[in-house]
Amino acid sequence: MASERTLSIIKPDATRRNLTGAVNALLEDAGLRIIAQKRIRLSRERAEDFYQVHKERPFYNDLVTFMTSGPVVVQVLEGEDAVLLNRKVMGATDPALANAGTIRKIFGESIEANSVHGSDSPDNAKTEIAFFFSEGEITG
Repeated sequence: MASERTLSIIKPDATRRNLTGAVNALLEDAGLRIIAQKRIRLSRERAEDFYQVHKERPFYNDLVTFMTSGPVVVQVLEGEDAVLLNRKVMGATDPALANAGTIRKIFGESIEANSVHGSDSPDNAKTEIAFFFSEGEITG
């Protein structure tokens, strides 16, 4: 096992319901450390850029609209196998299919409004972290 970093985004549905602390408690209880964090409002251009990989998918425009509908909390998590651990704590994309006790099962409202985003690989984590944070903003 290796210590690594991953990106986590607490989505607008969760920030709207004031769940940032509850989500972070689950992440920290699982052994992840929050080493950078900021609350931002994504512009349409930034959201389109971040989700560029999904541009040809039918849900792309709805995703961008949703992610710009309110503030998000972007954060860098660190820990042993952080990418996989974060994905385990988040649960399945569809809250109805997520395991009990996962963030999406507890807080998710729908496939889109599922409260959190997490990097899906170590390589994507590096790219996603660099999208939102400079090295000087990461304290770990």
